[in-house]
Amino acid sequence: METKQRTIISVEATVKAPIYQVWEMWTTPEHISQWNFASEDWQTTFAQNDLRKGGKFLSRMEAKDRSAGFDFDGIYDEVKTNQLIEYTLSDGRKVRIIFTDKDDETKIVESFDTEDTNSVEMQRDGWQAILDNFKKYVERKL
Repeated sequence: METKQRTIISVEATVKAPIYQVWEMWTTPEHISQWNFASEDWQTTFAQNDLRKGGKFLSRMEAKDRSAGFDFDGIYDEVKTNQLIEYTLSDGRKVRIIFTDKDDETKIVESFDTEDTNSVEMQRDGWQAILDNFKKYVERKL
């Protein structure tokens, strides 16, 4: 059986907020549903999160006009509070998120395996847009 090698993409942002607040807003369902979308015509209508090794997460992402939607879900492989989240998506792809405390700022680096449907550029842009939405959300809330 031949195993296809995946491309790994990384996106990053520095959020002007302490790491404990960034962590809470990244991992709490009521916050996730407020920032987890790539453009203003999309939304997260449902989020659940069992943040522990072996725990499951699910976000329902939908176009606001209901023309499209999908579940973004997986299982956590590793969780280190305020430092690291690693998970495997339901399609087998891996994601790693590193949180770095920089005084009153937090650097987030998110690396993920690409999928085969969309271009690498489209995937990078989409994940970066979601990360940028997170940054805006946190900085606006605080």
